[in-house]
Amino acid sequence: MTRRTVNVAALMLVLASCAPDPAANASEPNATAPGTPPATATRGLDPTLIAAAVAKADALPRLRSLLILRDGTEEAAHRFHDGPALDRPVNIKSASKTVISALVGMAIDRDLLDGIDQPVAPLLKADLPANPDPRLSRITIGHLLSMQSGLERTSGQYYGAWVTSPNWVRYALSRPFVEEPGGVMLYSTGNSHLLSAILTRTTGRGTDMLAREWLGKPLGIQIPSWARDPQGIAFGGNDMLMSPRGLARFGELYRNDGRIDGRQILSETWIADSWRPRGVSPWSGNGYGFGWFASEAAGHRVHFAWGYGGQMLYIVPSLNLTVVMTSDSAPHPRAESHISELHALLADYIVLAARKGKGSTTPGGDGA
Repeated sequence: MTRRTVNVAALMLVLASCAPDPAANASEPNATAPGTPPATATRGLDPTLIAAAVAKADALPRLRSLLILRDGTEEAAHRFHDGPALDRPVNIKSASKTVISALVGMAIDRDLLDGIDQPVAPLLKADLPANPDPRLSRITIGHLLSMQSGLERTSGQYYGAWVTSPNWVRYALSRPFVEEPGGVMLYSTGNSHLLSAILTRTTGRGTDMLAREWLGKPLGIQIPSWARDPQGIAFGGNDMLMSPRGLARFGELYRNDGRIDGRQILSETWIADSWRPRGVSPWSGNGYGFGWFASEAAGHRVHFAWGYGGQMLYIVPSLNLTVVMTSDSAPHPRAESHISELHALLADYIVLAARKGKGSTTPGGDGA
C-alpha cells in the first residue's frame, strides 16, 4: 500500500554507504545530444501513464518516495512502503556530491575560489605527503569535481580503509596515482571530500553551514548537519540529509539555470559546465560532469544525481521535468537491478506522460 499526496490538479489520478557508481541500464550520453526532441508545448502529465507509473513504483519494494514536478508544479507526490514524510530529511548518500558541486560553484561565483583550473595542492598544503608525487600539483578543482584526479579510489573496496583512517584528507592525498590528472574517470568519494575540505579552509566555515546559508535559506529547505571526519570536516560526498521535497527544490534551481523565485543564486554558466560530461563511468557507461551523471530517457537528455541504493534526482530540461526518487539504502543483493528499474520508471512512464501531457497536446493549448 502507498501513502500518497497529490496537488489538486492530480487528485483525479489513480496513482507508484557510499559505493562505486553501480551498473545501470542507461544509454551512453552524448555531450551535444543530437536529435533531442525540442521542448514540448504540452503541460501537466497524462493521467493514464502516471497511474501506471505509480502502480509500477508501488511494486518496487525498495522505493520509498516519488515526486514529479512539471514546469515547477508538483504534479505527483507519493510515498511507498511506510516511507518517511516527504518533508523529512533523509540520507541522500552520494547525491551529496551534486550538492557539494553546487557549493563549489557558489564559492567561485563569490570569488572565494579562482575557478575550476585552480590547483588544489596549495589549498591543502598542510595535508600533502612528506614527499609528494609531482603530479599532485597538477590536480585542479575541476579534476576533483569530475572524478579525474588520477588518484587511487577511496570508494568500493577501498572505502573502509579510508573512513577508518585518522585523517581522511591526508589519506586521500597520499593515494598512489593510477591515472594521470585529467584522464580517466575514477569514481571516488575522496575527491568530493577534498572539495569539502577546500570549502572549509577557504571560507573558515563548515561545509554544512555553507549549505544552509547558500542553499538552504534561498531555497527554503532544511539541511541538517551531517557526519564529519576526525578533523571536523563535513563529509564531502556522502550522508548529507535532505528531504525529497528539498531535493526537488534543489533540482528546480538547476532546471531554472540557477534562478529560484526570481533570484540568481548560482551562475547559469556553472549549470552548463556541471552538466557537460568530462568522462564516462566505466561501470554504467553514463557520462559524468561536475557531480552530475548524464544519459537519455526516451530520446530526451537527462541529467541526474545518483546516491547509493536509489537516491535519485532527475532533470529533463526539454520537458521541464524534475523527478525525485528515494529508496531504502540498506545493502541489497539486487541493488543494481533496482537502479535499472528506477531509470525505466522515468523513461517508460514519466517522460512519456510528460510528452503526451494532460488534456490538449496542441501547441498553445490549455493542457493544464
